[in-house]
Amino acid sequence: MTDFVHLHLHTEYSLLDGAAKVDDLVDYLVKNNIDCCAVTDHGNMYASLYFAEECVKKGIKYIIGCELYATDDYLDKRPGTKTEHIIVLAKNKTGYKNIVKLDSLSYIDGFYGKPRIDYKLLKQYHEGVICLSACLAGRMPQLLMHGDYDGAKEWAREMKEVFGEDFYIEIQDHDIPEEKQVIPQLIQIARELDIQLVATNDVHYIYKQDWEAQDILLCIQTKKTLADPKRMKFETHEFYMKTGDEMAQLFDYVPEAISNTRVIADKIEEPVFDLKPNGTPIRDTSLIPLYTPDDGSTSPDYLTRLTWEGLPKRYKDITDTIKQRVEYELGIIIKMGFADYFLIVWDYINWSRLHGIPVGPGRGSGVGSIVAYSIGITDVDPLRYELIFERFLNPDRVSMPDFDVDFCTKRRYETIEYVREKYHPENVAQIVTFGTLASRAVIKDVGRVMGVPYSETDKVAKLMDGKSTIRELLGLNIPVMEKKLQDPALPEDKRIEKEKDLAEQKKKKNPEFIDVYENNEELHRVIDMGLKLEGMPKNTSEHAAGVVICRKVLSDNVPLARNGEDIVTQFDMKEVEAVGMLKMDFLALTTLTDIQNTLNYIKEGLGIDVDFNEIGYDVPEAYQLISSGDTDAVFQLEQGGMKKFMKDLQPSCLEDLIAGISLYRPGPMDFIPTYIRNKNNPDKIVYDTPLLEPILKNSYGVIIYQEQVMQIFQKLAGYSLGQADLVRRAMAKKHKDELMAQKDKFIYGDIDKGGNITGCAAQGIPADVAAKIFADMESFASYAFNKSHAAAYAVVAYRTAYLKYFYPKEFLAGILNDRIDKIEEISKYIAYMKEKNIEVLPPDINKSKAIFSVQGNGLRFGLGALRGVGQAPIEGVINERNEHGEFKDFADFALRCAKYVNKRIVESLIYAGAFDCFGYTRSQFAAVYDEVITRVNAMDKQKAGAQISLFGDIIEEQSIDIDYPTIPEYEQTEKLSKEKSVLGVYVSGHPFEKFAPYFKDKSFNCSMLTEYLEDEETGAKTYTEISDGQQVTMGGMVAATKKLQTRSGSFMAFVTIEDLYGTVECVCFPNVYERIRSFLVVDAVVSLSGKIDINEDKAPTIIVDRMTEFKLDEAPAAANKAAAPVAEENSAAPARREEKPL
Repeated sequence: MTDFVHLHLHTEYSLLDGAAKVDDLVDYLVKNNIDCCAVTDHGNMYASLYFAEECVKKGIKYIIGCELYATDDYLDKRPGTKTEHIIVLAKNKTGYKNIVKLDSLSYIDGFYGKPRIDYKLLKQYHEGVICLSACLAGRMPQLLMHGDYDGAKEWAREMKEVFGEDFYIEIQDHDIPEEKQVIPQLIQIARELDIQLVATNDVHYIYKQDWEAQDILLCIQTKKTLADPKRMKFETHEFYMKTGDEMAQLFDYVPEAISNTRVIADKIEEPVFDLKPNGTPIRDTSLIPLYTPDDGSTSPDYLTRLTWEGLPKRYKDITDTIKQRVEYELGIIIKMGFADYFLIVWDYINWSRLHGIPVGPGRGSGVGSIVAYSIGITDVDPLRYELIFERFLNPDRVSMPDFDVDFCTKRRYETIEYVREKYHPENVAQIVTFGTLASRAVIKDVGRVMGVPYSETDKVAKLMDGKSTIRELLGLNIPVMEKKLQDPALPEDKRIEKEKDLAEQKKKKNPEFIDVYENNEELHRVIDMGLKLEGMPKNTSEHAAGVVICRKVLSDNVPLARNGEDIVTQFDMKEVEAVGMLKMDFLALTTLTDIQNTLNYIKEGLGIDVDFNEIGYDVPEAYQLISSGDTDAVFQLEQGGMKKFMKDLQPSCLEDLIAGISLYRPGPMDFIPTYIRNKNNPDKIVYDTPLLEPILKNSYGVIIYQEQVMQIFQKLAGYSLGQADLVRRAMAKKHKDELMAQKDKFIYGDIDKGGNITGCAAQGIPADVAAKIFADMESFASYAFNKSHAAAYAVVAYRTAYLKYFYPKEFLAGILNDRIDKIEEISKYIAYMKEKNIEVLPPDINKSKAIFSVQGNGLRFGLGALRGVGQAPIEGVINERNEHGEFKDFADFALRCAKYVNKRIVESLIYAGAFDCFGYTRSQFAAVYDEVITRVNAMDKQKAGAQISLFGDIIEEQSIDIDYPTIPEYEQTEKLSKEKSVLGVYVSGHPFEKFAPYFKDKSFNCSMLTEYLEDEETGAKTYTEISDGQQVTMGGMVAATKKLQTRSGSFMAFVTIEDLYGTVECVCFPNVYERIRSFLVVDAVVSLSGKIDINEDKAPTIIVDRMTEFKLDEAPAAANKAAAPVAEENSAAPARREEKPL
């Protein structure tokens, strides 16, 4: 086999262009005994560490490079500037750092359509770098294709002067005419200038047959279909991992171009990353930032002093138990070298609080630290709630601690900016995250590209649970049976039998999905292609919370990129931490803003300072509110299922809330009935051993928390808490080999084998009982929740419940003002307030603030809530009113505020009801405002002219008379419609209010669209009150319709239905639309039934199968003027979804 090394290769991280998955690439290298390979992704180094780790695991030499975009002046961002390609490879760590610097600068300073460098930069950062002249998009081929041989030669001479023998002229042959045109000239220049040649293949996929997958990837990127003749595509199918023999045959006339690939590989002097033999990075401790105390002391001494000084503020009586816990924690923190880390976190939290930025009481396992509690990082007593420090910082497992901190949504950026300035902007960045082609999404993307009707791919997507991969759904992850089939000693009849068994196993896992795959040829191709592309990154964005802090300049150590105006690392959050940088999570929590708003309104309106440190967490009224189920807007407790759970649970203390938050999740939900039953009948709880009672008593005999698993290992079998945490992690990750060994230790101990674990046997626990306890822990470990995290969230839940009970109007004002642009939520809370007899007052030009405010027994709409008005005009109006008094009438307002508002804004104020206080109707104001504002503007202009005239007349005090016409007020429906048009919601009334009681028993209303759990990492929503495919009924008003023609010529409609809580989009396919179009008009009241359709990329919709018009004069019988009924499911004429609008 010819010795050849690939030096020009694009992985999946050449986003939506490269189709070579890193894992598959390394597997290919191993399978084909290839000992060395480079990666050179387009303009980025996203894959570099990942590729290196995988190569080291398999004993393969890796080369880190990049295909950079170059231009003459990277700071020149005028249209028409040309960009070329150039390949750079790192010979050593110096070369790697220089490539990192080049790539970072290409984004930070040179980005213009693409991240760009110029040749001056390349010259500046050339040390340790091997340079190849690149593909057809390189400078030399581009000049040659334009007939400029001398220019190409001169450029090559300049590059040789910079790189010497480390510059190579690159030749490629993908059977493209332009390549065949330039290859002879490239060879000639190389020989004339004595520059070595190197042959490469521009690898974009691994196997030749993968060209179609890469083609589809390009179509996903460019939003085209395969059928589009004008789309971007590669000219040939030759961009794969060709063998050495294939490359040698292509370039048999220049054999040195092949052998030089090995020469270049041998020039790689050292690995650019410090990795262990298993591929794990060796942490560079010199990158971790240091904290410098103001008093000149060391970090350990300063942390110790802060802790002991803070302790009396937390505990009135400092017991020996408290002292011992503090000394123990400080010992571990200092010994493990994390004093600086604690102080950095303390510093930015302390700064935030001093500057009035709301900070959460804690988050995650860090809440288990008494040191963190003492110095003010957290606000939850770890001793009272039996929280474990080792869950946060394990002395038996050296890893960085991880304080996740919640900040007020609106001011979080201020804290990040403080950190950026304190540790220098060049040392701080946010962290990249990758959006991927997830299982459902990739099926839809591939189907669109291949021209498969959306309705077909949507059906396939609906058969997928959203968590399993396509491979898992196809049953391709059944390894034991697969291995048996590969046994060459297996007789043929047995092989056939086992293949049948394997097929049956697969079908049992996902029968409907397998059926589609096996019996629908078109969808089979879609799924196969989805299998190849699934999991590939499709775009980059900024991690929602992650910020990295480095002791050194970041761009000298990790490649950087841009996300809008922000600088982000090209390594993800696990990678930046693995190489030694400090990763912090600055999370945004809307509830903290809600709470701060409420506290401000209480102080402003009532003069009361609410201090939860004084109030504590035992006020019974807060728990009464929670137990009643009245938990709308109460943190973590406002979903419908959680309301029911709280009513059943009847929590009376924070411990109950901690348990409730921990149990209300998929998996642990199954234990809720047992938990409630045991809570109500504690005398009937049976423990496997009395030693479990003190551990499980507070959770009524049910294992809920990860900390309890750790305590069971500690108390029953003699594990240290550090050892116990390691086993808990193994249980959560289902590491079977490790668990088999630990089960034996748990039951019998490990003293004789040189260990220090006594085992359950030493406690007199029978082996069968110990085995049962181990099995119980094993089954629950993957569901068990971090109690420290739940405790912090229970504190926030309690605070919101307390504020809602004692200060409901201020609390709801705080909620609404933080959701001013979320119409669905505003509608939901307005409906809630009306149910609770809290008055919702329309805007008032003399009483409204810019935001919602408490007035009397209700809340007043703010003037700033008007759509499209803007902040500056409203501030001008309010400042005028505050400085010179309330407006006497509309004329007074016009004279004083015409300089702040235009006619459109005045019209919006009229429709919102802001001038109702002046005693005229909205229709009367609407009839005169145009003329009034025109006259006032003319008077202002005249006044201004007189003032600048040398002999101008003195303008006396202006006044204006308004002659209001005698006309009727708008009909109520029109009045409300105009009100909604400017406010986004109905305030003074709702046109559906009088109809709502007739639909009370329907199974769906629009409030259910706001009931969901949101994944903290992905943002994916899991709806709690509705499910995909669920049959529902509802009543509402037609708010909008959109009629469309399908490809078959039939008509269908998208209909927006509105109720008291918001709107939902409904789809009426042709066979439904034909029966309802006669009454499908705006403001019609309808009753409908249909199926919920939940898609990842849009709000849930209803696929209508029946709709009837509702008329109040025919109530209560809701038969009404009915449309001809649509055929029921399984009948001859089902509602069709396969037709799509043109």
